[in-house]
Amino acid sequence: MTDPGGDRLAILVHELRSPVAALAAIAETCKGGRVETSARRPLAELAIAACRGIERLVRDAAVASIRPEVFDIGRLVEESVAAAVLGGGNVRADVTSGLPLVTVDPVRMRQALDNLVSNAERYSDSGAEVVVSVRQADVAILLAVADSGPGVPVDERERIFETGVRLDIEGQGSGLGLAVARAIAEAHGGSLTVESVLGLGATFTIALPVDA
Repeated sequence: MTDPGGDRLAILVHELRSPVAALAAIAETCKGGRVETSARRPLAELAIAACRGIERLVRDAAVASIRPEVFDIGRLVEESVAAAVLGGGNVRADVTSGLPLVTVDPVRMRQALDNLVSNAERYSDSGAEVVVSVRQADVAILLAVADSGPGVPVDERERIFETGVRLDIEGQGSGLGLAVARAIAEAHGGSLTVESVLGLGATFTIALPVDA
């Protein structure tokens, strides 16, 4: 019999890693006072976002808790990519212009996106680029994270979204990131799917209704 409290604690610990890592990277960058004046404001905004994420996670660890607001999804992508780059990742944003505002919980959606980016970086070859894109398709907004890793076998493409499942048993990771990301997408009335070609990478896509 599983322990629900233990599961919630594992999820909380997993989700705290990204904002804590972001704060550590910001502090490392600022150490010694060598940051140019023009770079201080973006770094401060990233730090504030990370602190708010930690505060929210500690206060409310339930993945299904959604507090929607009208938000610029392109901005969310750019902030997630900026944090990943600050942490040393080779990550690029590809944001289509003129996207409509969507109703999402920006903290939870940022969690989902950070999890997907972290997963892509983990499975990509060293130095390989990860691309985070956002575009509109009919009545949905598509958030996609594409890597150039080994890909996902067909018979594993649903199982990887189960709690605790990791394809690379010897690698790092808790097996929670994809499960949490899918739960967040579905809590917004959307979905999270993966497309992959073995040896050529994988693309994880969150589809959100425009009027989610």
